[in-house]
Amino acid sequence: MQDEVPNIAVLGSGGGLRAMVGLLGSLSQLEEEGLLDCIMYLSGVSGSTWCMASLYKEADWSTKLVTVKDNIVRRLADGSVSWIEMHTKLAKYFSEKDNFSLTDVWAALTVSNMVKEIDEHKLTEQRGNYTSDPYPIYTVIDKWCKYDRVNADSWFEITPDESGYSLSGAFVDSSCWGSLFENGKKIKDQPEIDMLYLQGLCGSAIADMEAILKEISKKLQCLKGINKCEEIERMNLCLEKLLTPEGMISKTELKKHTMHVCSSLTGNVEGVDPSVLDSKTRDHEDAGLLLNSPYFSVLRKERDIDLIISLDFSAGNPFETVVHASKKCKELQIPFPEVVAPAEDTEPQDFYVFRGYSKAPTVIHIPLFNAVNCKGEIEKWEKRYQTGQMSYSHEMITDLLGKAGLNIKNNKEKLLKEIENVIIKKKTSKLGKI
Repeated sequence: MQDEVPNIAVLGSGGGLRAMVGLLGSLSQLEEEGLLDCIMYLSGVSGSTWCMASLYKEADWSTKLVTVKDNIVRRLADGSVSWIEMHTKLAKYFSEKDNFSLTDVWAALTVSNMVKEIDEHKLTEQRGNYTSDPYPIYTVIDKWCKYDRVNADSWFEITPDESGYSLSGAFVDSSCWGSLFENGKKIKDQPEIDMLYLQGLCGSAIADMEAILKEISKKLQCLKGINKCEEIERMNLCLEKLLTPEGMISKTELKKHTMHVCSSLTGNVEGVDPSVLDSKTRDHEDAGLLLNSPYFSVLRKERDIDLIISLDFSAGNPFETVVHASKKCKELQIPFPEVVAPAEDTEPQDFYVFRGYSKAPTVIHIPLFNAVNCKGEIEKWEKRYQTGQMSYSHEMITDLLGKAGLNIKNNKEKLLKEIENVIIKKKTSKLGKI
C-alpha cells in the first residue's frame, strides 16, 4: 500500500513578510483541517523561507503548531534586534568567513530586523528533527546559470542533508556548503552557514538594487562608532571602502564585492553547467528573481511528486509563476500540466486545479488575495501588504493569517477530492504496470 500513498508538496512563493505570514496562516489551517500530515515536502523561496526557518527551529513543530505560531506572531509584532546585536553579528561574519559579502551585510542588518531575531542555528541541526513534519527544501538560484539558455539548471536547493543543483544532481553535504572543493574532494573548510545567513540569501530580492544600496548604506553609516574593538574597526574600514563620498555603494563595487559566493563546486560532473565546473566560486541569490516559486526543487525526478499545492503570495499577477513554470517545463521536457490562466482583467478565485497527465503532477494553485476572501477589495488588501514593508503590527499579522487560512478552510473538500484523485491515478498506474 505504501506505493499508493501520494507524494504531496506544498510550495510557498516569495513576497517578503507577506509570504512569511501567509505561509504560516496556510500551514496552520492545513493542520487544523487535518491535512498537514499528508504533506511530504515543504519548499519555499524568499519570504516563505523565513517562515520555514522559524518553524523548523522546533523539532516536530507540526505537532505543536498553535504554540509555535503564537511565538512567531509575538516575535514579529513585539520583538526587536538592537543595533549592537546587528553589529556584533556582522563582525562575526566578517571575522569568520573568507567569502564575506554583501549578503552577510544584508542578513545581519536588514533581514534580522524584519524577522526580529538573529537565528544562529545551523541547518544540519534539523537532521532527524522532522519525523512528524514535511521535509524542508529552501530554494535559491545560481546567479550565472540563469543567463544560460543551453545549460538550464539554475535552481539550487538547500536541505538539512544536502545542497546542490536540483535538476543535474550535483550535491554536497549541507555542512560543507561554502567550503572549497577540488575534483570532488573538500580542500578547505568554511564555517557552516547559519539560518540568518540562509534567510538573507533566500530573501535578497525584497528590494530592488537601488533600495538595497540605500538601505545597506544607511545602516553602515549608523554602525560607525558603536564599538571600537580592533576587529570591528577593521571590518568598518573594509566596509567604508565600499562607500562613495555621497554615502552610497557604487554599482561597480557592488558587483565586484558580490562576486564572492557561498558555495564552491568543482570537478567533472556529467550534466552540470560547464560554468559550475570551470569557476572557483558560485554566486547564489533569491530565486524570486527568476521564478517566484520553488517548482523545480520538488520536480526533481527522484521526488516523484503526484500533487503540488502552490500557495502564491506574489505581488502582481498571481498566475505568473505557474504559467512560467509550465513554459519552462515544456522547454526542459519535464512533465507538468498545461496551464491556462484566466483573463488578467478578472478577479482571481481562491482555488485552481491544473490536472496532471501521465507522469505530470496535478497542480493546485491558490492566490493569497482573491475574490472569495477579499469580496471585491483585492486592491485594498494588496496595498495594505506591500512586499517591501519592514514590519507588521499585531493586527496586520492576525488579519493576514486569517486571509491565508480562509483559502484552506473554504477549500478543504476540494483539497480532499484532489488528494483522492491522485491516489486513484497512482493506483491505476500501478495496476497498468502489473
